[in-house]
Amino acid sequence: MQEISEKIAMCVERGKISKTSPFPPDMKDQDGADEIAAQALKDGLQPDALLNGCMLGMERIGKKFSENKVFVPELLMAAKAMTAVMNHLKPFLESGAVKQKGKFVIGTVSGDLHDIGKNLVSMTVKGGGYDVIDLGVDVSSQKFLDAVANHPGCFVGLSALLTTTMINMEKSVKAIKEAHPDTRILIGGAPVTQDFCQKVGADYYSPTPQGAVEYLNKCVA
Repeated sequence: MQEISEKIAMCVERGKISKTSPFPPDMKDQDGADEIAAQALKDGLQPDALLNGCMLGMERIGKKFSENKVFVPELLMAAKAMTAVMNHLKPFLESGAVKQKGKFVIGTVSGDLHDIGKNLVSMTVKGGGYDVIDLGVDVSSQKFLDAVANHPGCFVGLSALLTTTMINMEKSVKAIKEAHPDTRILIGGAPVTQDFCQKVGADYYSPTPQGAVEYLNKCVA
């Protein structure tokens, strides 16, 4: 089981999606995350081992990203490899056979249409073992409130890239805290800072996706 988890982790970390995928060049013609996951389940391996492999791989690539050792393209390839595994795990996740750590609602705030940062966080958190509800971009405070109501006990992530939409981030944080004071709110984006986080009453600010996962893991530990 540990051997398969490590194989999955390596494929995710390196972004090896399938046998036919050309990336990375040094793993050409080798089985990728897709084939390894499919064969493992066919052989009767517990799906938890595959999820653990995804989590380990995303943790590794996330740490490298936060240290500027890899960049957005590598992180995106890792996410695609992770998705290949998650597609095989979907029936087990939906049935409850594989338990996830919690629910994470995420969206880019009202007035902001940028989604690259949000998507990176979304994929990294999903790889960390959480059920991610991605609300997309230009998300109103009401839409965040509805999502929190529909997913009790969830965490919430707010993203903004424009300084002009930070006021909307503040409004959404305050609206969520007023209606659901126990909800943990994470914020991020290019113009966001720790000082701004404290000012608006959010619970956590992280400049990197992996930092968000580490915070969530501390909360559910």
